[in-house]
Amino acid sequence: VGRFIAARYPRARTAIVAGSTARDERTHTSDIDLLLIDDDLFADDTQASEAATFTFEGEIFEVFAYTAAGFETWANRGVAQHRPVIVHMLVEGVPVRSGPGLDDLRARWHAVLATGPVLDETESRIRRYVITDLLDDLQDGTDPLERHVVAGLLFERMAELMLLTDGQWIGSGKWLPRRLRAWSPQRAEQLSAPLLAGDIMGFAARVGEELELAGGRVQ
Repeated sequence: VGRFIAARYPRARTAIVAGSTARDERTHTSDIDLLLIDDDLFADDTQASEAATFTFEGEIFEVFAYTAAGFETWANRGVAQHRPVIVHMLVEGVPVRSGPGLDDLRARWHAVLATGPVLDETESRIRRYVITDLLDDLQDGTDPLERHVVAGLLFERMAELMLLTDGQWIGSGKWLPRRLRAWSPQRAEQLSAPLLAGDIMGFAARVGEELELAGGRVQ
């Protein structure tokens, strides 16, 4: 990691390794997630951020690079979307270069993560409307492929609503079930078990129960 930073981003004063590498959970397909923050990162003074993939010494690096202002912009955007990926990288990752003010920056954003997202009534109703519509489609559908696709979408939307209703951050891809299980192993199992077993109607029934807990159907 140090050699990559020296070769590609030598002016980076803050560098944090995140993801499976930071957790010591790498697999043979894992890349190295790297967060960089420094006002002198880019040759172009107008550039504030960069997301890029590099191959270096046989490793794949997924780089998220920001000026201080660029990080603030994208971090706040992630918070607004309830999915602050780079904030998790900052707070939970392992620093390999600790620039000025890093401890204060991590402490400030740690407090934001600890507070959790806020789901207002308008967004709750919109999310419940989408879930209601998908649930009706699933229960009324007869085409196996359509039901499979709808069930997958319904799991995602319902899992997100379960988390947000309780003030928990959401995730995408593999991170959504991970966050659901970390929040409540029991309710994650209750939602996922019928889906994994191919019990579509059982899955629909469980979604209906969770939807009621989150505020009920919205037509």
